[in-house]
Amino acid sequence: MIEHELLFLGLLKDGPKHGYEIKRLIEEDLFPFVGLKIKSIYYPLRKMEKLGLIKKDVGREGKWPEKYVYCLTAKGEKIFDHLITESFLSIERPYFNIDLSLYFLQYVEKGIAKRQLRGRILFLRRIRHELEALPKTLKTFRKHLQIILDHDLDLVDAEIRSIGRLMAALT
Repeated sequence: MIEHELLFLGLLKDGPKHGYEIKRLIEEDLFPFVGLKIKSIYYPLRKMEKLGLIKKDVGREGKWPEKYVYCLTAKGEKIFDHLITESFLSIERPYFNIDLSLYFLQYVEKGIAKRQLRGRILFLRRIRHELEALPKTLKTFRKHLQIILDHDLDLVDAEIRSIGRLMAALT
């Protein structure tokens, strides 16, 4: 839930937003970069409202139906500041699906392993290509998104190099 709190509080940091706007930002702007999927935005929003981190007001524009507009409280600002500074130091060892296969690599014929690893490299290159094209596909592309993109590209390149070394070791 800490990631979700950081996400919602961070989205409200630059001003009040209604539910649909929050959902759109998560799906269109954030998901391509952080991969967080949220089934329902309203459950976490209700929970944070009960905790006093956000408040909900009813808004209306013209003849449109009423909609709820969410904004940060002073307590929410304080919690956001704490969560964001703590998240820089939160490090978990990454685990990759391939790690289990590599554990049992001794039981796989080398030719099959090399073919599968070549396929993985092709897939990783496709991911790199999609990441490189991402700035062109988004409506708005801000500097902080480039930082995330550069980080993700570095990780993909590191995995490609690692798989290449593994394939060379299999000969």
